[in-house]
Amino acid sequence: MERSTPPRGTVTQRAIEQLKSLISEGHLEPGQRLPTERDLAVRLGISRSSMREAIRALTVLGVLEARHGSGIYVTRLQAADLLETLGVVADLSRGPQLIELMEIRRALEATAAAIAAARISPEQLAEVETHLDAMYATEDPGEILAHDLAFHRAVAVAGGNGTLVAILDGLSSRTFRARVWRGYQEEGVFDRTRHEHRRILDALRARDPEAARAAAAAHVGEVESWLRARQT
Repeated sequence: MERSTPPRGTVTQRAIEQLKSLISEGHLEPGQRLPTERDLAVRLGISRSSMREAIRALTVLGVLEARHGSGIYVTRLQAADLLETLGVVADLSRGPQLIELMEIRRALEATAAAIAAARISPEQLAEVETHLDAMYATEDPGEILAHDLAFHRAVAVAGGNGTLVAILDGLSSRTFRARVWRGYQEEGVFDRTRHEHRRILDALRARDPEAARAAAAAHVGEVESWLRARQT
């Protein structure tokens, strides 16, 4: 009986998984140069064309990087680099998927605020307050959006969890937030959103993780509820 040839996509996916295993098991370290495409193909028993596609796919995902005239290297494998594509997903999402992303953001913003309340330094607290003061000092939607983004990022950074910061950066990209904000501002909610940010800041000042969690969840939940209403 003639043996069938596995679909090309399956072979390429196997090559991707094998390369990832080499990295996760420590055979290839962050910053290390990959063996040649030919050597990898022989070592893993994969065709050179499938290996080339696997390398290309992992480069797009930020796992590998091509250095002109030098070769292919494993990246630093930092969360911010590996999660960069999440921002693209957020930017392009519509309808129910947009709601799902807001649900995730509500949960993670709440967690980030709770962690920050326990760990934030006086200097970091002052930075968060600076962005809220700037929101009160203007009626310009673009400036308010910029300081809104900076406020939430400063809170996340204060928690000290770089991976959480990277995920929230993706879910809170400026393009994504601007799309939501353009419609949300039509409701005349500047004062309300400032008040919601004030509640988060007060909880951080009090170093009360549960109050910070509740305030952040309520704030993002307001936008989520508004979006849900527009979907019906």
